[in-house]
Amino acid sequence: MIALSLAEIAEILHGELRLSGTDAPETIIDGDVDTDSRAMQTGSIFVAKPGEATDGHRFVGAAVDAGAVLAVVEHPVDAEVSQIVVADAVTALADLAREVVARVRGEGELQIVGITGSNGKTTTKNFLARILESVGETIAPIKSYNNEVGAPLTMLRVTSSTRFLVCEFGAAGPGSIAHLAGLVTPDISVVLMVGLAHAGGFGGIEATAMAKAELVHATKSGGTAVLNTDDPRVWAMREIAQSRGIRVVGFGQGAAADVRAESLEVSASGTSCEIEAGGERMPLRLQVLGAHHISNALAAIAAAGVLGVPAAGAITQLETVQLAERWRMQPMGSDRVRIINDAYNASPDSMAAALRTLAQIVGPGERTVAVLGAMSELGESAGEEHDRIGLLAVRLNIQRIVVVGPEARRLFLAAVGEGSWDSEAVHLADQDAAFEYLKDELRDGDRVLVKSSNSVGLRHLGDRLGELFS
Repeated sequence: MIALSLAEIAEILHGELRLSGTDAPETIIDGDVDTDSRAMQTGSIFVAKPGEATDGHRFVGAAVDAGAVLAVVEHPVDAEVSQIVVADAVTALADLAREVVARVRGEGELQIVGITGSNGKTTTKNFLARILESVGETIAPIKSYNNEVGAPLTMLRVTSSTRFLVCEFGAAGPGSIAHLAGLVTPDISVVLMVGLAHAGGFGGIEATAMAKAELVHATKSGGTAVLNTDDPRVWAMREIAQSRGIRVVGFGQGAAADVRAESLEVSASGTSCEIEAGGERMPLRLQVLGAHHISNALAAIAAAGVLGVPAAGAITQLETVQLAERWRMQPMGSDRVRIINDAYNASPDSMAAALRTLAQIVGPGERTVAVLGAMSELGESAGEEHDRIGLLAVRLNIQRIVVVGPEARRLFLAAVGEGSWDSEAVHLADQDAAFEYLKDELRDGDRVLVKSSNSVGLRHLGDRLGELFS
């Protein structure tokens, strides 16, 4: 974080400063900010956030022992550390992030990119960060820090030497993206797609589209909206942008795209295509598996182009990316039995894309195996969407369909109803049962996809299988 005095921080947070030891209001703090006491280092600021499972106030002492020199609390605690008492720790975190970013931006160098979409946010964030790191100091979220806590923590990592801040914005509900993006007012907004991920919490896909459009509304006047021309709901957001004097750059595979992909090819070693941008045509060969990641790459190339990075330079950086993120189309195992662990999250769109990738990368004499769990937060459409994925798996000729957990039973029944029987499809109660089944069932030449929503936890099953067959 940038250097601020204790008095300045207290004023920004609208809090009461309680000094400890030799600290004075003029004492300067410039350490990292976090809500995890285990992440503290010498000079850090610990934000004691109450949670559903535990309360951060219980860990102030541990944070101090680890090096914290300031605690932001909702009530005073018995610890030898200066404290700022605030009404709400999460609100205080947002207030501090807003002010820190505003001060750095006021120096004239910092440019901010905000990314949202039902799928692909983290991959696109990682792609764009890889590109921008080659031309200037770049701050981007760790993992999927995209909520009311993670996003401000990312923002607070900026310093006077930061040139680019890449923010990932998830939508907990209507208004959440507007709130988070409003903390920084991005120069560039990137909207990837509108799908059924979390649609149950929004009341349907049209409400989801409105939530994603909040990022375009929050974009700085005179800024740029980078929009997916292949998604009609996203491309329609250009009208919002144009009404606010925001430039529009399109990416996709259609003629309307400014950054376009053609001739896609998917193999077990990666994904390739031809990129057309700025009147030039050039090849892109991603090491990351899956045709759906080409769209994420296009978004990153387009956003980087707005920031002055030529497409050729962006492509050079993208081709160095070996893994989008842990548990996202992550190759594991060995050439003998290849495990693709893509179980960090799942929506109908990402589930379908992963299954298509599995079907595309199989070679002669190899067998496709899909280990599938439930997709969460789909609301009233959950049953229908699980049916659709079961049908798709059969129609893609996935040779073994292993469905795990009671919440995914409809997926199994749909597969059986579509013609996957005689042990081609099985339903198992939990991860342990699936592991016991698969360690005997899998054989040389198998290509195995493990896919579920994060809450189901099949990513850990994928890890176990990857280690077993490494």
